[in-house]
Amino acid sequence: MTITSTATTATDTGHGITRTVTVRPGMCGPGSLFPGQLGDWTWETVTAQCGTDVFSARDASGNPTYLAFYYFRVRGDRTLHPRSLTFGDRLTVTSGCYDQGTESVLTLHRVDRAGTPGADRPLDLAEFYERPRGGTLYVENFNRWVTRSAPDSNQGLVKSSPPDFRNDGLPALPAAYSPRAVYREARGAHTFRAPDEPGFTPLDTTVEIEHPVDVVRDVNGVGLLYFASYFSMIDEAALALWRRLGRSDRAFLRRVVVDQQVCYLGNADLDSVLVLGAHARTSTTTPGEEIVDVVIRDRDNGRVIAVSTLHTVHDLHGSHDPKGHA
Repeated sequence: MTITSTATTATDTGHGITRTVTVRPGMCGPGSLFPGQLGDWTWETVTAQCGTDVFSARDASGNPTYLAFYYFRVRGDRTLHPRSLTFGDRLTVTSGCYDQGTESVLTLHRVDRAGTPGADRPLDLAEFYERPRGGTLYVENFNRWVTRSAPDSNQGLVKSSPPDFRNDGLPALPAAYSPRAVYREARGAHTFRAPDEPGFTPLDTTVEIEHPVDVVRDVNGVGLLYFASYFSMIDEAALALWRRLGRSDRAFLRRVVVDQQVCYLGNADLDSVLVLGAHARTSTTTPGEEIVDVVIRDRDNGRVIAVSTLHTVHDLHGSHDPKGHA
């Protein structure tokens, strides 16, 4: 399969789909833009490798079914991370799907700057999980097929894969690399890192802010809370905590998120009010290094709908504006 536009060329080599991409204004900057693009690449990759059109999929009863995001991870370093991308950058993106049964699928994306030696190499699981290369972004998407259990509700989504979804030709993923244990732990602990992780100490400052679902910005074309909107809400909570610590907005945009993990535990109805809570741990050995945990709950029933952990680094000396300006 080859997909060509003015910004992207994608080819299925048999060892994954390789895209050559020009970064456009709609896929870079803070918030949800780059995760949204990664999500589109995930749906395209599953469509190409699993025998079903993800964009118009229906279950055995003819109801629309959606390849929903359950676990999302974006991991890079100081030299290549989502906020380092800007207009006109050229990227080589290699993507592939891995067998997770008939109701779900794991999609991996490796993002390199175009022209980097080895940027067109096949996907390598050992590289992904054990020996990541500097200057590369590694993205994991674990997705489940879901459909609505009631026409006008976004709660109680149920598993329902389309009949033509094929997982039998996908490569297996060794158990040691499975994200299932990772997100199960986070689901209970409300963090992806050990709460008592050595080398980090909790900050006393925490925040909780209310976020009414914004039907203009948070909702996708089928009336569900858009998966990438969670990234914006997570940043909204992280920014509130950042400001509570007396740090400037400009410094917030300059901070580097070297690793972010999200587990999606549910969706929300359009009239829901969400509570975004954030707290942080700071490194006892590396100045400016922090772990930030964000938990998103439904205010009215207390149900947790998402958990995220961000591993960030920032310049301590540039975090505070001496004039008090943003």
